[in-house]
Amino acid sequence: MRRFLSAGRPAGHLAVPGAEPALPAAPVRKRFRRSVVLAAAAAALGTAAAVLPAGGASAAPAPAAGVPAVAAAPTTFTHPGVLVSLPQLQYAKSQVQAGAEPWKDAYAQMTASSYASLSRTAKPRADVDCGSYSNPDNGCTDERQDAIAAYTDALTWYISGNSAYAQKAIDLMNAWSSTITEHTNSNAPLQTGWAGSVWPRAAEIIRYTYSGWSSSDIDRFATMLRTVYLPEVINGSNSNGNWELSMMEAAVGISIFLNDGADYDKAIARYLNRVAAYVYLSTDGSLPKTVPGSGLDTSAKIISYWQGQSTFVTGLTQETCRDFTHTGYGIASISDVAETAAIQGQDLYPQVGERLRQALGFQSKYELGTAPPSWLCGGSLNLGLGPVTEVGFNALHNRMGVAMTNTQALTESQRPAGTNSLFVAWETLTNADNPDVVPAGTTHLTTPGSAG
Repeated sequence: MRRFLSAGRPAGHLAVPGAEPALPAAPVRKRFRRSVVLAAAAAALGTAAAVLPAGGASAAPAPAAGVPAVAAAPTTFTHPGVLVSLPQLQYAKSQVQAGAEPWKDAYAQMTASSYASLSRTAKPRADVDCGSYSNPDNGCTDERQDAIAAYTDALTWYISGNSAYAQKAIDLMNAWSSTITEHTNSNAPLQTGWAGSVWPRAAEIIRYTYSGWSSSDIDRFATMLRTVYLPEVINGSNSNGNWELSMMEAAVGISIFLNDGADYDKAIARYLNRVAAYVYLSTDGSLPKTVPGSGLDTSAKIISYWQGQSTFVTGLTQETCRDFTHTGYGIASISDVAETAAIQGQDLYPQVGERLRQALGFQSKYELGTAPPSWLCGGSLNLGLGPVTEVGFNALHNRMGVAMTNTQALTESQRPAGTNSLFVAWETLTNADNPDVVPAGTTHLTTPGSAG
């Protein structure tokens, strides 16, 4: 089933050199709706801009004009429905079986990786202790790699039909769900966001396409997500924006696995505010938007938070002048949450599509080799965006028909996209030119709030 998503662009948007072409309007096709619209998110989006005097004095935020209403959340959840849907899996499988590229090479890359090894032994820990930049690394790398391995095995199972991979994914998920009790130290929120973004992807595929995962094991895994992961991520973070974006990706995926509508809504609301504050558009005013409660109430504070960058142009992100690697983390989670919401029948592109498109285009331009001007990050950029463009590019370009010259060139030059060994993995396989999002007649309905 081909899904066409709407795309909104604020009136009066001004293009900047190197930006991608403007988003066209597209029809909205609705699927499942929750009775309660995300009114709080809509209100917050309308007041998130903090346009401050040049001298740095604070000013009361003013409502943004023309902010589109937030689409209603699903009344029920679609499964499997975290980042990849059943039709997307079916499409990827059909392309691999046909020997078509780039899916053939992407599948070969994935199955040749250590993550697909059937001899992998899980390394769970009760306390995953992660300091800044994973120093100390007491279980941090092990947890992330085991989560990616479980997702890799789940994908391999679905495409190959070899149940040994489904069983390996189950072994990894069971090992962690029977052991872990907490994440500690300064990087705990980010570590939880990274691993918590990947576990539900694996779990959704196995739970809804394979019959060998026992109900008691599923319940224990659900309890792990509910008690160890969700509380750590659901309230977000005022650290660099990639933290909160990855945390909200985890919260959204976990909420779907748990059929938890309330926490899904809460995570989407935080995500929308953070996206607006992470990617700058010229229509935001003289300064970027801020997240309510962040304490960024003067121009000096905002500029410092944006890595000292004081010239703001469309497509710049809060971490562009830090480095492209962390910027890539933020872009990946923006893309992943929008894709997951689309699978669930909730169209977030009127709110995030323009920012995602411009962030991809702006960063891709320089990643491809364009020399930065002197006003951008002092004329020096730390490149290395990572394998993060496939999901957003496919949604905006292939499904919505938006021309994205820079992003397309970078995406195609990086195929097949692999993994960053944190939370991004195998997106060429799952998303390259994939036209299918929403299942047709394959939805599993369960009671919101239950483990299913």
